[in-house]
Amino acid sequence: MLFSRIEPDPDNQFLPIEARLILDSYQHFLGKPCFESVSLINTAQMLYEAPFAVVAHDTQADPIFGYANRMAQNAFEMNWAEITSIPSRQSAEPVLQDERQALLQRVQQFGFIDDYSGIRISKTGKRFWIRNATVWNLIDVNGVRVGQAARFDCWDYLPA
Repeated sequence: MLFSRIEPDPDNQFLPIEARLILDSYQHFLGKPCFESVSLINTAQMLYEAPFAVVAHDTQADPIFGYANRMAQNAFEMNWAEITSIPSRQSAEPVLQDERQALLQRVQQFGFIDDYSGIRISKTGKRFWIRNATVWNLIDVNGVRVGQAARFDCWDYLPA
């Protein structure tokens, strides 16, 4: 599945198909819900407005972010259009690319990890430390891997 890259809002019901892909894959690999919800539409809005950051990218050779909830947009200091138009590798500094690639390969092999910590960089160049992030594969209804997603609750901007 390719992400629509249309910003979630009430007119498109906060992209319930993308939200379902992210949340069902989380449930599949971690064996628990990302959060409690009552309906698909409510769940999509809850994901977009969650008090934690969620990003997802596709499976291109140079994966592009296809989803970033509001908290992730805030962390990376980008709006929807900006963050969903860049390769996800740009979320890490060039010197950390090997570390990021090793993380993604570990997730691809095991389905998920729930202990990632590392440094990321915002649009304005602010470096921030994310702690205890969960990263998981996104799989479609046929079990085919179509991307990866990450959730992080804790981050701190580092001194310049």
